[in-house]
Amino acid sequence: MFRHMRALTFMAALAFTGAAASGQNQAIHVLAFHSLHVEQDHMDFAMQAIPFFEEMAKRDHFDFKATSNWDDMNPMVLKQFQVVLWLDDTPSTPAQRAAFEYYMEHGGAWLGFHIAGYMDSRKTWPWFADFLGTIFYGNSWPPLPAALTIDDPSHPVMKGLPATLTSPANEWYSWRPNPRYSPNIKVLMTVAASNYPLGFKDTLAGGDIPVTWTNSKYKMIYTNMGHGNKIFTNPQQNLFFENALLWLIGRQE
Repeated sequence: MFRHMRALTFMAALAFTGAAASGQNQAIHVLAFHSLHVEQDHMDFAMQAIPFFEEMAKRDHFDFKATSNWDDMNPMVLKQFQVVLWLDDTPSTPAQRAAFEYYMEHGGAWLGFHIAGYMDSRKTWPWFADFLGTIFYGNSWPPLPAALTIDDPSHPVMKGLPATLTSPANEWYSWRPNPRYSPNIKVLMTVAASNYPLGFKDTLAGGDIPVTWTNSKYKMIYTNMGHGNKIFTNPQQNLFFENALLWLIGRQE
């Protein structure tokens, strides 16, 4: 009898372990949106981002797809994916925007690069202004490298990164209001004061300019990097990109 009970207990333990492992190894599906008829520097970034994340998907065992059809931003498609990326554009129709709102309000995750945060009027999309915690205000030009400071070294997305990293040449945005002071926004990286003045034709003269942040109401990260064909030339920054996606997937705690 005792042998029988031990056998049942062992089988139950195996079943529980198997179920837990199955949950941990549940297939993750990531969808990256990009466009083919936007500014060349933004397309250049997307064309390098896609193979970067394809290789990451092989290493980290998830499914990665890219599409240039923004009408795939609909509930039937989005429900198949745990994370959505915007590489070089944003939704342009009310239906696409409504689908994204529903997706994020119901547990979806988002990683947005550079132009994904460009919106210079709250009236364009009020929900997104609250989601991002700010709107675009200005930019530097031409694209230049910049030293970035890590605001929260303990955050999982910052794992393995130095206190300051030099980001490759990029067009840097400024924001109004400062997202740091918006409810639920946690800033992760900021333009270092040592960069100012940043730019020649268009100059960021100074101030507190966040580069990367998350809104704690959602599973999301916005980062300002994503302009041109040099973004993936810094291994430390590449590690940040990988950390960010793993955190959104739920594999970086």
